[in-house]
Amino acid sequence: MHTLDQLNRGELKGVVRLQLSENLSTFPEAIFDLADSLEILDLSNNNLRELPADLSRLKKLRIIFCSNNRFTQLPTVLGQCEKLEMIGFKSNQISIVPSDSLPALTRWLILTDNQIESLPEDFGRLVRLQKLALAGNRLTSLPESIIHCRKLELVRLSANQLVAFPDVLLDLPRLAWLAFSGNPFCAERDSHHDFKRVQFCDLECHQVLGQGASGVISLATWRKNTFHFSDSVAIKIFKGEVTSDGYPEDELDACLSVGSHNNLVQPLAKVAEDDCSALVMELIPVHYTNLGQPPSLVSCTRDTFLMSQQFSIDKIARIIQQVDQLVAHFCEKKISHGDLYAHNTLINEEGHVLFGDFGAASKYANLSPQQQQGVERIERRAVGFFIDDMLGLCIEKDRNSDLYKALRSHSFS
Repeated sequence: MHTLDQLNRGELKGVVRLQLSENLSTFPEAIFDLADSLEILDLSNNNLRELPADLSRLKKLRIIFCSNNRFTQLPTVLGQCEKLEMIGFKSNQISIVPSDSLPALTRWLILTDNQIESLPEDFGRLVRLQKLALAGNRLTSLPESIIHCRKLELVRLSANQLVAFPDVLLDLPRLAWLAFSGNPFCAERDSHHDFKRVQFCDLECHQVLGQGASGVISLATWRKNTFHFSDSVAIKIFKGEVTSDGYPEDELDACLSVGSHNNLVQPLAKVAEDDCSALVMELIPVHYTNLGQPPSLVSCTRDTFLMSQQFSIDKIARIIQQVDQLVAHFCEKKISHGDLYAHNTLINEEGHVLFGDFGAASKYANLSPQQQQGVERIERRAVGFFIDDMLGLCIEKDRNSDLYKALRSHSFS
């Protein structure tokens, strides 16, 4: 994080990335002094309502984040920035997205948690677009031209006002991660009245174990253990009314609807109070670690991995077999996970994997048979990307094996 004083004193000359959060209500003119170097501009968590008309003076600008501000329209000046490819305006009050606000090079567009009712009819001209996050808006439909966004791989449409499933998405050849719960066309949530309930005051929270788009997971112990669960558990406390993946209520519904499986973290009880929604789960043993790391600004939709990670082809095959079996289980339950990624996968030394995050999950049993098949094709495509990532971690001596070649034929590279 930088400061306005540093900027005004000229101490940031030559920086590639600038991050300012100081309740700004106007765009600092001194930012233009960085025009020869600045590529990433993060002005999130301020009080901005507009950007300067000459923003394109930042001739190297590739990425801009202005989340948690007061914009009511996506600024048209963005479309004049020739190198701009990543745009993030989450949690503003945006209701209008003009066509000329979207640069032709856009490949990452995050407009989660706004008030958008429609996208430009010529949206399909964004042929480089890979990641599109629109959860928590007021969309009633998508423009048909989106069919031309052939590189789209991740789409978030949950918590909108879509009156019908957007069939146009089923023809996108690379779409692999789709979330659409919480729309009028979706089936009603199951109340899960028979699932165990506890009170938040029954638990004592300790250190944070991890967090994602939808909530924070902490270690917890019992003050009052009515159901005689293990002394130590994990509790996921959901964030707010809407997240980047959708409504917490839909995540909870999907998690409970999918049932038990050897590769799923077991839910134990739920907390449903006016000021707290949470899920109590089995505590994952400490020897399980994350299989991958989240996508970066460079990789966009694809996971990243530690330089030291390598597996034998036999271990990779075992990992893939478990994911295949889990996806078959999801299909049987008519639930799309929507976020099948290595960074959402935990693994132990023996190669056993666990999934537990259903933030992007969507129930689809109410869709037509053709739509159901399309949703399942999208989910299988995510498995193909997963296989491709795993094979990229294969030790060199196993890359000529028949097993490696067989798995490669099922990847989506």
